[in-house]
Amino acid sequence: MFGYVTASLRELTKEQQRRYSAVYCGICRRIREQSGQLSRLGLSYDMAFLALLLMSLYEPEEDSGKNSCALHPITRRDWLDNDYIRYAADMNVALAYYNCLDDWQDDGKRTAKWMAQAYEPHLPDIESRWPRQCQAIKKSIDELSALEKENCPNPDQPAGAFGELMGELLVVREDWWAPILRKMGNALGRFIYLLDAELDYDKDKRRGKYNPFLARGEEKNWARWEDYLVLTMGRCTAEFEKLPLVQDKQLLDNILYSGVWVNYRGKRKEEERHD
Repeated sequence: MFGYVTASLRELTKEQQRRYSAVYCGICRRIREQSGQLSRLGLSYDMAFLALLLMSLYEPEEDSGKNSCALHPITRRDWLDNDYIRYAADMNVALAYYNCLDDWQDDGKRTAKWMAQAYEPHLPDIESRWPRQCQAIKKSIDELSALEKENCPNPDQPAGAFGELMGELLVVREDWWAPILRKMGNALGRFIYLLDAELDYDKDKRRGKYNPFLARGEEKNWARWEDYLVLTMGRCTAEFEKLPLVQDKQLLDNILYSGVWVNYRGKRKEEERHD
């Protein structure tokens, strides 16, 4: 369900591309140091957005460097490090763990079980650092699983559960900005869930898996579904624009106003080719 909140790279300047890549590499580096090599397999660009948003809002001091690694052994790549990159690394591992656990319990995927076992030893440390966020992830995943089992026909309920998860992730601390971040994350989570349900409609139909649009007997209708997405993303960006962001604002704008739509329409074209 992740991998949608990404930049449109062709619209970024070279400097913005380097910055974006350095944040991503910084998260990957931190996952390795905090949770081991295998945990890097679950890395998502969505967490680069999370880190960039919090970095822009709180403007922490940054460390930087350039290294090669197991994934890029020849070319040395820029990386950044700060408190919010470390936070994004922890959230990436926690999300990946609960997602794999859910896949194993619901679908019996052996690879999911294997990955959950790889993540599990690192969960106690992450939970001790971020108990509220980890509890929110577990609660939302459990709620989503229950709604799927009862074949819930109301898309707003599972979308709302995932929205609550994202709302808590965007709030790194309870401060002045927490209510705005929570509302923004809630709308972003709803957007991600609905987008994923739309793109998986045909696949879920073929496999007999839960999909909220299938559960309520709705025929595929890209135009109507995109209206849902536009409305939900509008709520997200309305909160986003309330934040006093300067650093990386253009990069964040690219992700929310362009990147998510380029990603969505690209994946939609792939689905339409398979029709």
